[in-house]
Amino acid sequence: MAYGADLTAEDRALLADMSSNPREVPARTNLVSEGDKPRNVHLVMSGYACRYKVLPDGRRQIMAIFVPGDVCDLHVQILGEMDHSIGTLSDASVVEISPAQIDELIANPRINRGLWWMTLVDEGTLREWLVSMGQRGAVEQMAHIFCELHLRLRSVGLAENDSFNLPGTQEDLADLMGVTAVHVNRTLATLREKDLIRIDRGRLTIPSVDRLRAFGGFDPNYLHLRDGRGRGDQMREAPVTRSPDP
Repeated sequence: MAYGADLTAEDRALLADMSSNPREVPARTNLVSEGDKPRNVHLVMSGYACRYKVLPDGRRQIMAIFVPGDVCDLHVQILGEMDHSIGTLSDASVVEISPAQIDELIANPRINRGLWWMTLVDEGTLREWLVSMGQRGAVEQMAHIFCELHLRLRSVGLAENDSFNLPGTQEDLADLMGVTAVHVNRTLATLREKDLIRIDRGRLTIPSVDRLRAFGGFDPNYLHLRDGRGRGDQMREAPVTRSPDP
């Protein structure tokens, strides 16, 4: 059973075949740029990528983070040109899937259901980020981001012992949150002082997932992973109460 779809062995073999020839992409490399005519769909196999826009004055807003297993803009070939860019935050392994291959996947009802699930979760995540930027304070917003990354990475086996590699730099976090890098540094310091996170050489550890979730007001329902830990043995965890910024 995969998230969003019950795949057969033949379905999994088809997906494995299409993702068998990844290419290595260095950090800070555009996979596709705003204004380009889109063609292939990108599947992240390892590392981190992001969806972003750059304003005329050079300021950047990151609108999505892609972790291993994520497809970047499934139906992008429908568009005449890109209205945003997709780039790597770290060294990454990426598969390019052609429009013909996407059509083949969509023709399979079980895989198509999984792809629709992926698209809906992407939209749900964007809604949650809008709520964070509009209503959560910076410390609460960062806690929420870390809770989300922890759950998404745990669901694909990349958050061992409640620890994972951070995507990108403090500047990337600033562009994600819509604040300055100095503000990010202060916010990280606050979370560390409260012993809600620990960071060592780019790896973040969460001493208590429940405490961080309570502080950030994190409800995992928008990720639709059936429980709050990515195990798939329950529908979801109970919502947590929101804690105000200090």
